[in-house]
Amino acid sequence: MTKNTHNTDSKVTDVTPSDKKGKFLKAFKDSNCNVAESCRRIKISRQTFYRWKKEDSFAQACEDVEEGLIDNAESKLQELINSKNPIAILFYLKTKGKSRGYDETHKIQIDKPFDRIELEGI
Repeated sequence: MTKNTHNTDSKVTDVTPSDKKGKFLKAFKDSNCNVAESCRRIKISRQTFYRWKKEDSFAQACEDVEEGLIDNAESKLQELINSKNPIAILFYLKTKGKSRGYDETHKIQIDKPFDRIELEGI
């Protein structure tokens, strides 16, 4: 008597690494690029994710998802600016308008050599 070792159940399908990577990328986007959450959702370890990320095409796909998230945030910021939100306007000017003087860094110019710095009175 021979035992049948082949799977005859037509409902069982093999999940390829490519399928898992696609599911990961969807979970990555849905979780706002949270690696731990994405791994949990598709039941892989973080080590698997980092192993996949060594592949150029997968790393690029992850970067594309992250860039999309940044694009979305920039769109939302622009909407706030258009609605005259002062905090959004100030944030934008402090980050993008530095060359026009919207900069909070303080520069100290030293005109002569010194042996010791006195910080009193500053």
